[in-house]
Amino acid sequence: MIHLGDWTAYWARRTPDAEALCEPISGRSWSYRHLDRRANRLAHALTALGVARGDRVALLAHNRGEHFEILFACAKIGALFTPLNWRLAPAELSLVIADAGPKVLLYDAACAPLAAAVAPPVPHRFALDAPSAGGRPYEPLLALGSDGPAGDAAVDLEDPLVLCYSSGTTGKPKGVLLAHRQLAFNSLSTDLAIGLSSSDSTLVVLPLFHTGGLNCLATPLLHHGGRVVILPDFDPERTLAVAATERVTLHMGVPTLFQLLRDAPSFARVDLSASRMALCGGAPCPLPLIEAYRERGILFRQGYGLTEVGPNCFSLTPEDAFRKAGSIGWPNFYLRARLVDDQGQEVAAGSIGELALAGPLVTLGYFANPKATAEALRDGWFHTGDLLRRDEEGFHYVVDRRKEMFISGGENVYPAEVEQAIALLDGVAEVCVIGVPDPRWGEVGRAVVAPASGAALDGTALLRALDGQLARYKIPKSVVFTDVLPRNPSGKVVRPEVKQRFGAG
Repeated sequence: MIHLGDWTAYWARRTPDAEALCEPISGRSWSYRHLDRRANRLAHALTALGVARGDRVALLAHNRGEHFEILFACAKIGALFTPLNWRLAPAELSLVIADAGPKVLLYDAACAPLAAAVAPPVPHRFALDAPSAGGRPYEPLLALGSDGPAGDAAVDLEDPLVLCYSSGTTGKPKGVLLAHRQLAFNSLSTDLAIGLSSSDSTLVVLPLFHTGGLNCLATPLLHHGGRVVILPDFDPERTLAVAATERVTLHMGVPTLFQLLRDAPSFARVDLSASRMALCGGAPCPLPLIEAYRERGILFRQGYGLTEVGPNCFSLTPEDAFRKAGSIGWPNFYLRARLVDDQGQEVAAGSIGELALAGPLVTLGYFANPKATAEALRDGWFHTGDLLRRDEEGFHYVVDRRKEMFISGGENVYPAEVEQAIALLDGVAEVCVIGVPDPRWGEVGRAVVAPASGAALDGTALLRALDGQLARYKIPKSVVFTDVLPRNPSGKVVRPEVKQRFGAG
């Protein structure tokens, strides 16, 4: 097996009738034989359109099985699968289209108006549903190709396969180049961390234009001959019902998603006996949430990852979840990790340093952006911009993003550290800490808090509860309450929007 294009071909021979993909809402299903044949047809058809090794094939669609048809078709011919964020405004998406320069754009009916509004024009457009927005129908495109083996013999593990645009919480989105090698080693690393088999299944509710939806569990399971259950979007009650009826064994999400599931009326009674583990990333997970799932027989595996590396980089075992609350655990297999200072020297245990990662799970770089690539990839190490500390036992803790730190009275304040302390207080559902101007201290912290359902919180009492838990300079000077924090599609809080809405006054 040389590259990802071989994955479906292998399982099409080994277990041809095993279900690879299913869409419970639409009733559609793909066996491994069916998935491989459709990927072959599309690969032949794209080649006939002039798509060659290195060309981009973009998809603008809600979660659906075609994501994987297109991914594996691109893998076979060396093209770059480019899933697009359908939540962007036309002007934002046009910037991504201009940067990626796709030769083909495919889209679903829901995204047809957005597809019609973006510029510059893409040479070939295809509608997955009823033709619209100037696109030709998708199924006749597949009919142009043979379902026999397709591929470019020159494609290997170092070729880029996925062009995944970052969510842009800190600036203009950048196109991250994920190689065949990166996805393959991410799958092997995930297997070694949690154990995967062909009898496992996962439920995809995170958007497939994000690496969390595509690569945390979906591609590793397809590598292992498992089953991927696809929902077009996230609805707590529907997600729980599908998890029960489809006997899903593995779940992936961010803390907010798992909180919404826990708060759903059916959580306590729905049959989750098939579910053996949940992977949680994107933010620290409150201990009461971990306990709620443990009571339902589901082990929580906390971790850390990013688009550019992995994405399954660190993991914390369920056994250590309470003993090492707030930790992301240890680096996974095939990954070297260092915490370094501004001079690139490794810091001692207990000190804060920037996380740098190396190994086969690291990105090739940023598409058509040598400056950003050179800034991030230095001497074989990817510098994440995340500030961490490591304790004496080797467990790692995220302190904050380098860019999110603020200085109060000459002292560095890391919002994530303060947020972790506040999140443990009774009645707090979620929190974001930002720096706001102060005439005396330069900047001071402000906690933007979303109370838990039914909780009556008092800002003064909340801050008083932090006394003795944090240094005085770290304790925010004010609290603002809100119903919900703004988040991007991957579930991360959009700090610039929080600062814009709550940072004045």
